[in-house]
Amino acid sequence: MKIALAQLNPIVGDLQGNLARALKTLEQAHGAGVELVVFSELFVSGYPPKDLILRQGFVTACDSAIDELAAKTTDQPAILIGHPTARNLPEGRIANAASLLVAGKIQASIQKCLLPNYDVFDERRYFRPARDPQPIAFHGLNLGVHICEDAWWGEAETGYHSDPYTLSNPIEQLAKHKIDLFINLSASPFEIGKAARRRELIARHAIRHQVPFVFVNQVGGNDDLVFDGNSFALDAQGQTVLSMLPFEKDFQILDFANFPLPVQTFEPSREEDILDGLVLGLKDYMRKCRFTDCVLGLSGGIDSALAAYVAAKAVGPQHVHGLLMPSRYSSQHSVEDARQLAENIGIPFDLITIDQVHRAFEKSEVVGTELLDEPSGLPSQNLQARIRGALVMIQSNRHGWMALATGNKSELAVGYCTLYGDMVGGFAVLNDVFKSDVYAVCRFINESREQKPVIPTHILTKPPSAELAPDQFDQDVLPPYHILDAILERLIEEHESVESLIEDFEPQTVRWVARQLDRNEFKRRQMPPGIKLTSRAFGTGRRMPMAARFE
Repeated sequence: MKIALAQLNPIVGDLQGNLARALKTLEQAHGAGVELVVFSELFVSGYPPKDLILRQGFVTACDSAIDELAAKTTDQPAILIGHPTARNLPEGRIANAASLLVAGKIQASIQKCLLPNYDVFDERRYFRPARDPQPIAFHGLNLGVHICEDAWWGEAETGYHSDPYTLSNPIEQLAKHKIDLFINLSASPFEIGKAARRRELIARHAIRHQVPFVFVNQVGGNDDLVFDGNSFALDAQGQTVLSMLPFEKDFQILDFANFPLPVQTFEPSREEDILDGLVLGLKDYMRKCRFTDCVLGLSGGIDSALAAYVAAKAVGPQHVHGLLMPSRYSSQHSVEDARQLAENIGIPFDLITIDQVHRAFEKSEVVGTELLDEPSGLPSQNLQARIRGALVMIQSNRHGWMALATGNKSELAVGYCTLYGDMVGGFAVLNDVFKSDVYAVCRFINESREQKPVIPTHILTKPPSAELAPDQFDQDVLPPYHILDAILERLIEEHESVESLIEDFEPQTVRWVARQLDRNEFKRRQMPPGIKLTSRAFGTGRRMPMAARFE
């Protein structure tokens, strides 16, 4: 039997568009003699549909779409596809389902057993879990079809093995039925290093039960999530026999009767993973929100340099518009660095000095003498950032361009950013990228991806500075970034205590970082959406109170 793995990029809520994508793939499979095409989890609705699921008529429309798609299989390959459904369920109940469509009808359906409710997942809000997973018979084979999380029982972060209200391992339950082939339909979001973890997880299932395994994942960006694809097939010994593209749509055919030999797989570097995730996340956010162009400030610093490069790769350099906005405190080399960057990546840019506007505020009767009394104090520094933010938004409003905020995770964590200033925008490209990773990714771009200094060397080597006051440098206020990021990663992603961290870092530094992290939640709550790359991104993946006093 020939099975096609369809790694596609659905749009949430676009039922007819997603059907069209499925039908186009079906035609491609038919021409290749394929008998079964496997799509990803909730492909019909797109994942995650969030509260669209609760909108009256939405799930009914998804069920109708499945009927429409089934009718197309009369002379086409069979389809195994994910979708939400209310069919054959008590009123008001909805399931995350997968259906086998054969010869013009729905031959069988299964429902997801394990509904994740951690990190960014909130599936128990919407769906009813299945309790008795059953195989699907097709072409003389017993298919162990299951959905995404059903393969993750027993993993440390899921906690299902210690939850008395969930059933036992769905894979184990299916394996009792003498499965010939496991098939997992997934919408598994990207995290740095997660592709390797998925393969290791699935390989353990294949080896334990001596059954081949097909894993089909969604690809593309939806809001703050990126889905990296990386679909694959394993033989009964857990060896990879088919490996699909990361961060791209792909279509591959597997002959179950003549299983291929194992292939060598290569794990990308951390820097490559981050860069590709950023490019796809921004590209799809703009495309799916119907933006063609974007605008951002170019300071001559490392953050705006990486953001501009990512944008140029996502939508094309001609669609990225840079604004160079020097003040009286901006160094000449920063202006030149920004200009050189724009020329290197081929984006159009304008130079707009902000000093005249800044001085107008200083002389204004509205603000009094505060700015003149302390010309480089915090109010003046924030004002410069807000003037720049206003100029970026003027261009956004004038041309319909999406404004990009360029702050990184390190700065957002400790509040080293300005509300309505450098935080302004429709999308925060680097909001889940630590400053140390910003540097590492830029070096990767120059040394590996481009093999030339597209990011000007001086941007990589000069001390980081906001240049909002004379002789200002980030490390006047912040710990060195390699120390700051190490502390933040353990506080945010590992949930470690201050007491644990002061065993490895200077106590005063740890306490300062922890205080700043807690006190600046109100700023992060007002930042634009961005791209989740780590296990604990700010936003839906890390839900902290703003008004709290835990020391």
